[in-house]
Amino acid sequence: MTLTQASVSQASVAQASVSRREQRTVDSRERILDAAVACLIEAGFSGATTLRIQDRAGVSRGRLLHHFPSRDVLLVAAAHHLAERRVRATIEKAAAELSGLAAGPRRVERVVELMWETHHEPHYWAAVELWTASRTDDEIAAALLAEERKLGGAIRSAVDGMFGPEVADLPPYAMLRDLLLAAMRGQALTYAFDRRDPAGDPHLEQWKDLARQLVSEPEQVTAEQGS
Repeated sequence: MTLTQASVSQASVAQASVSRREQRTVDSRERILDAAVACLIEAGFSGATTLRIQDRAGVSRGRLLHHFPSRDVLLVAAAHHLAERRVRATIEKAAAELSGLAAGPRRVERVVELMWETHHEPHYWAAVELWTASRTDDEIAAALLAEERKLGGAIRSAVDGMFGPEVADLPPYAMLRDLLLAAMRGQALTYAFDRRDPAGDPHLEQWKDLARQLVSEPEQVTAEQGS
């Protein structure tokens, strides 16, 4: 083996070693985040202690602190880790379900249903735990602010894609989207103590009707202009 070949071989080994370390770092971070999410959902904010998270993730105290210097930072990161994953899953689910639906009232109705369903998934309740805690905890509030703004943009973009450009390009659409998200977020809170079937919520038909009006109004305007 020549000197050049030996150097290349050593460089390849070193690179492979770095790649393995990087992957282990990513894997341990994922385990910690998944464990924190599970603890937050199962035990609430007060019960999601670093010790419980550490045990569930199977990592050392030093490893946990290496990734997340404080419990609050960890829990905020965990909640948004779950939320971002669920946003991607919702986009994929919507793409599969909506591919056979042409633009129109039925597609609009199904999008509203999908939006409502996401407010009854674990990531919503994980967020609620943190929102409530942030009212009296400035550190959590500060950590949440930037993350919620970023996540909010991703959610709005996902909803836009679900409705499609035929609806999202209509002038009143942004107001409708934000109204639906705010109304659903607030109404879903009542399910914390009134555990009923969300598919039967009377507000759901009201939201669908409101969304259908957005689709039908441009058609009415076109018809009036042509008469």
